[in-house]
Amino acid sequence: MPETLTLLVSIVAFVFLFSYLIPVRLWLAAMASGAAVSLVTLIGMRFRRVPPKIIVEPRISAIKAGIDLDIGHLEAHYLAGGDVSRVVMALISADKAGIELDFQRAAAIDLAGRDVLEAVKMSVNPKVINTPVVAAVAKDGIQVKALSRVTVRANIDRLVGGAGEETILARVGEGIVTTIGSAETHKKVLENPDTISKTVLDKGLDSGTAFEILSIDIADVDVGENIGAKLQTDQAEADKRVAQAKAEGRRAMAVAEEQEMSARAQEMKAKLIEAEAEVPLAMAEAFRQGNLGIMDYYRMRNVESDTEMRQSIAGQGQTSTSPDGENS
Repeated sequence: MPETLTLLVSIVAFVFLFSYLIPVRLWLAAMASGAAVSLVTLIGMRFRRVPPKIIVEPRISAIKAGIDLDIGHLEAHYLAGGDVSRVVMALISADKAGIELDFQRAAAIDLAGRDVLEAVKMSVNPKVINTPVVAAVAKDGIQVKALSRVTVRANIDRLVGGAGEETILARVGEGIVTTIGSAETHKKVLENPDTISKTVLDKGLDSGTAFEILSIDIADVDVGENIGAKLQTDQAEADKRVAQAKAEGRRAMAVAEEQEMSARAQEMKAKLIEAEAEVPLAMAEAFRQGNLGIMDYYRMRNVESDTEMRQSIAGQGQTSTSPDGENS
């Protein structure tokens, strides 16, 4: 009894190990599809931790489509981190569309991070990219806003290392701005919007990109602001502010000069008062020293009184009489 149990366990373990190492159903499917895979290869995949289904099923699809792919190349692409199924589907689509694409190039495109299947589809069915609204100013100062649609087709040969859609949009926008800016008036742009697409298309904007530009169509053209008039208004306002600042500076200088003159006048007045205050002291000193007598002092006072009287008479002579008889 123990021997029978041991034999049964051994048989179950062998069957489990055999079914794990050798996916019999997958092996039979490959044999029946004409894409035979040896048992040694399937067992080796298990040891290399490569799921046989991910390799064998895409190879069966490729063989059925008439594309003979080496199973070692498929396994190497999987180990490199690629998507085997997507690469095989891209090869089948390219073959049916008559596009030249081999496995090495498709694998390189896939490992570069680009969707190789989407690229093949875009080569067959071009993609339309809507650009954002591009605003530019013609020579007459009027702003023109243009919206365009760019039809592109993937260039398989330039997918690795080629620029993406963002570069296409940037170049098209730059071309639209240049074309509108070189127009004499905005009316010419409105009358012939196709000149924008022709001029931009002739610039070869798809150079160095992963796409080929088939056409550039202007979807909408609108008139924007009068940028020239706005700039002139802003310039006039700026000139006005500069003139006001200069006038304010001159006024401040005039006020400063007036204040300086007033300060000088106050200083002179203070010196005069100080000098007048010293006159009585000098006269007293002259009296003490005998240089000035009492009669000299009275004569000086008489001269001062006479001067004041003359000044008073001169001031009354300059007054005018109003018709009512009142002095003004």
